[in-house]
Amino acid sequence: MIVLGIETSCDETAAAVVTDGREVRADLVLSQLDEHAPYGGVVPEIAARAHIDHLDGLIARAMDQAGLDFAALDGVAATAGPGLIGAVMVGLMTGKAIAAVHSLPLVALNHLEGHALSVRLVERVEFPYLLLLVSGGHCQLLIVEEVARYRRLGTTIDDAVGEAFDKAAKVLGLGYPGGPAIEQAARDGRADRFQLPRPLKGRAGCDFSFSGLKTALLHLVRAREQAKGGVLTAGERADLAAAFQGAVIDVLLDRTRNAIQLFRARQPRGDTLVVAGGVAANAALRARLQPLAEAGGLRLVVPPAALCTDNAAMIAWAGIERLQRGLSDGLDASPRARWPLDPEAEAPPGMGQPGRLGPKA
Repeated sequence: MIVLGIETSCDETAAAVVTDGREVRADLVLSQLDEHAPYGGVVPEIAARAHIDHLDGLIARAMDQAGLDFAALDGVAATAGPGLIGAVMVGLMTGKAIAAVHSLPLVALNHLEGHALSVRLVERVEFPYLLLLVSGGHCQLLIVEEVARYRRLGTTIDDAVGEAFDKAAKVLGLGYPGGPAIEQAARDGRADRFQLPRPLKGRAGCDFSFSGLKTALLHLVRAREQAKGGVLTAGERADLAAAFQGAVIDVLLDRTRNAIQLFRARQPRGDTLVVAGGVAANAALRARLQPLAEAGGLRLVVPPAALCTDNAAMIAWAGIERLQRGLSDGLDASPRARWPLDPEAEAPPGMGQPGRLGPKA
């Protein structure tokens, strides 16, 4: 089985060709970092227009690299959400057009399922497994029971972890994207110089919160700047980056520890903790998750960095997994800005409730 994958949920335009033998015949990603960097974050309209400009050519290059024409495909998988709705529409409509013209089955895929199953493209991880999904738009702990079967244990009540990194980097003047910028600066910093809160740490449950941590960093930076009557020094930026990264990792580990206990109780056969999403590329996070997983009787598996960030290879692979189980979608499949992997999961306490400084996301 050979499937073309298309990914346009945010600010990466991506196309890939993957086989059911776990062979990646082509995997192309066109980043839009230069377009969005001046704004310190992704501008939806710019992202959608960039996808329109580049997606057709990227698909043609992927097919050429794979040495195939569309007649050789067994299906098309395109991200249908969640994401920036204008960006999602570009990729999904392109996938629909290819499927319609060449009479191919279409998989209108949940982008989060692509992340959830990406590890199985490179390693034979058996179901069920525990998933820590950490990216720019999502922060969740889920039990992956099977393809199309997910049970959410926890989610963020406000900011996603990648979004928190981006905002923290902007406060510190470290540029965009924030995750890699914070990680690089933190390597030269002392995490114990500044004290930052660990929201929800030590509490029951598996939900996350990063809004208060981000605000605490903002107040700390403003206080330092006012006290000195100027901008932060490079050393202060490094120390603050290290303190922020350390606080984020402490929260992630605490919530994951609770999830491991729930997972072992509910799925005694499960033996794997998988970390996926763009933030999974953070080396400090990986290093601290390893002993946590071992203490919980689980092995830690993290996909290669190229499969952690948004890419089309994971979309093609998830499409293969669905097609192998007879799951496909009609050409009337709708793009979705929001699309939970576990639609039956209840919203965590506090989500959507007003905070001291306004309503939470």
